[in-house]
Amino acid sequence: MNNPYIVLPVIFQLFSAILLMFFWFRVNTQRLIAICCSLISVGISVWILREVLLHGILTMQAGEWQAPFGITFVADAFSATMVLLTAISGMGVIIFSAGAIRNARLKFGYFPILNFLLMGLNGAFLTGDIFNLYVWFEIIIIASFVLITIGGEKAQIEGAIKYVTMNLLASAIFLTAIAILYGMAGSLNMADLSGQVAQIENRGLVNVVAILFLVGFGIKSAIFPLYFWLPASYHTPPPAISAIFGGLLTKVGVYALLRIFTLIFIPDEFLSNLLIIMAVLTILSGGLGAILQVNLRKIFSYLIVCHIGFMIAGLGIYTEVALVGAICYLIHDIIVKTDLFLVSGLIFKLKGTLNINKLGGMYKKYPAFSILMAIPLFSLVGIPPLSGFWGKLFLIQGGYAEGQLVLIAFILLGSFLTLWVAAKIWAEVFWKDSEDLPPKLTVKYYKELKPFKQRAMIAPIILLAGVSLYIGFGAEHIILLSKQIAAELMDPSAYIEAVLGSKPLTP
Repeated sequence: MNNPYIVLPVIFQLFSAILLMFFWFRVNTQRLIAICCSLISVGISVWILREVLLHGILTMQAGEWQAPFGITFVADAFSATMVLLTAISGMGVIIFSAGAIRNARLKFGYFPILNFLLMGLNGAFLTGDIFNLYVWFEIIIIASFVLITIGGEKAQIEGAIKYVTMNLLASAIFLTAIAILYGMAGSLNMADLSGQVAQIENRGLVNVVAILFLVGFGIKSAIFPLYFWLPASYHTPPPAISAIFGGLLTKVGVYALLRIFTLIFIPDEFLSNLLIIMAVLTILSGGLGAILQVNLRKIFSYLIVCHIGFMIAGLGIYTEVALVGAICYLIHDIIVKTDLFLVSGLIFKLKGTLNINKLGGMYKKYPAFSILMAIPLFSLVGIPPLSGFWGKLFLIQGGYAEGQLVLIAFILLGSFLTLWVAAKIWAEVFWKDSEDLPPKLTVKYYKELKPFKQRAMIAPIILLAGVSLYIGFGAEHIILLSKQIAAELMDPSAYIEAVLGSKPLTP
């Protein structure tokens, strides 16, 4: 069904960024405009998802150039869900930023750049053209590089160099793969490529291109052995920026992998086994890395890596049940990781450090805050019926049906390592007695902030914790949505017909 309004999430973020530029030095006005725009963005995203669920897959052909010759935007259940999650996480980060980000950083264009980043994310999720997917990735990289360097601190610059170097390498590999794919199939439209690639007789070359896409997206997703840049960079910017990075940026790579490898390159036995091996090693390396860290944001960074492995495992198993698990876990992980990085920012404002060996006494001094912070922490573990439980349940079910007992063992091991880390954080940060730390001159503590800024830091943590609880306790709705997404990924004929207006080609 043709609907030109599906590009509203992209256009509105662009409008928001431009509007904020007119108030470059009026930071209080920027805060108000950014929060209002984020609320409107959530409303737009809810409307688009509702339209998709009621009317089916929506498309928009830019300039009325019909597919596969023009630029296509597609809103199916998967992309519309990702746009909504982007809006919710973005709103949480924007509200938190209104309280936590210093005026000096806001005067460097923090809010406009953040909206450009959200625009790039929405564009990547809604595009139906593989070259434009590359273009949106580049917009994301440019905006995120500016965000990670705002403030110009030494640690930020070091983290930014590692971040941008690996992402530019990934982009070069991605662009090379697109060029070869275009040479083979003569098309850039993803729905058209689904049929064209299936007709190519040289399957060896097709597999080489598939591996190039896997490497390119694997770097962006922080899959083993391409993950090391993430824990070296995500802890360096302010917590609000780390939250949007940890919650969404790696998930764009996961989204691209799920989209490309269910629509264009259907995993064969070799590719499935390769994905499963990479998933196992990603779970192991991320979990063990988290255990060895003492900086709270470095711990969360390694847990991002660990849990990316769960999602890749679902793609490797490549059954509908396993994909349901991967989608459920993806939805949960975006919300919880965003919330946890915001929690780390609040802890830093309260205590002046993120070293868990120096922290302590949080529960005794701030019992209400501690209970609030416990929700995303133990949702991360997947204690039933919290949000992290349901995705792993379907992954284990899908793995068992396919006889992937070793993979199941590593999923359980990853869950155990996450539990170990969560228990360690709770014991060190919340439960043990605290030592008196000298105040840091560079930190403006929570109690020194104005009431508006205090509420702005607490509100998004409550909001995202509530969303996480809904995902867990209202799991039947999330599972139904995930089943629809998984069914559309396993059988992309409806996607292809919506874009091309005809039945897909058969090999």
